[in-house]
Amino acid sequence: MGGRGRGAAAGRHRRPQRAVRVPGAPGLIAVDTNILVYAHRRQAPQHEVALAVLREVSTSSRSWGIPVFVVGEFVRLVTHPALFEYPSSLEDALEALGGLLQSRRARLLMPGRRYWAILREVVIDGHATGNHMFDAQIAAVCLEHDVDTILTEDRDFHRFSGLTVRRLT
Repeated sequence: MGGRGRGAAAGRHRRPQRAVRVPGAPGLIAVDTNILVYAHRRQAPQHEVALAVLREVSTSSRSWGIPVFVVGEFVRLVTHPALFEYPSSLEDALEALGGLLQSRRARLLMPGRRYWAILREVVIDGHATGNHMFDAQIAAVCLEHDVDTILTEDRDFHRFSGLTVRRLT
């Protein structure tokens, strides 16, 4: 861990390579946890609109994805007995995710070889400390997979350059 590697200059670092998109072609759209929760939980005030937007995304000709970090957070939230009087069963939560990921254009966005370098850039540029770190992880895996839009109700994603935030309303 200690010293500088050969050829490293003080204060400089190379920007990590992100996916290269064909000019004019749209990137992927990613879906954040809150949208999945609203679409899944009928009691949520945003249920109908979230479900409609999620159906639109999952049936469009545009590729889309769910960041792997969102999968765990979704299951944690919808099955949590302190958050819902009648939490979803583990089976229902996993079935809901599995159904979405069966969509022809859906991808599960996993960290790859460039993830660490992109995460480091996202954290530094977005000043992501404390609770913003989890969102930075999602942003980094999205950027690694050429996501240009994230569907979320979380206003904190505006701090991460390279992603357009699309809200339900």
